[in-house]
Amino acid sequence: MVYKPKRPCNEPGCNILTNQSYCDEHKKNYNKEYDKLRDSSNKRGYNYRWQKYTESFLIRNPLCQHCIDRGDTVPATEVDHITPHRGNMKLFWDPNNHQGLCKSCHSRKTRKGF
Repeated sequence: MVYKPKRPCNEPGCNILTNQSYCDEHKKNYNKEYDKLRDSSNKRGYNYRWQKYTESFLIRNPLCQHCIDRGDTVPATEVDHITPHRGNMKLFWDPNNHQGLCKSCHSRKTRKGF
């Protein structure tokens, strides 16, 4: 397995080498500051209506799309926005912009920022 070389933490003045953007110490601070700037999940559209929609979507689309593309059969547990909606409610609710993903694939996609 090939590993990427570690690089310095993105926090100014921190020289700790990490495989991520921030070292463990500064990642906590970054996440807290980022979360302060974000609206609540409810204000972003992830409310009761979304929960009910998610349930019905996953019944109709029970398998992870990324795993299917790799030839695997893994249950989908999350509804993913194929194109990030960034607050656009028309795109948020567009059923053609949704796919079922397993937790692992959704986390990987979200982390990469696609």
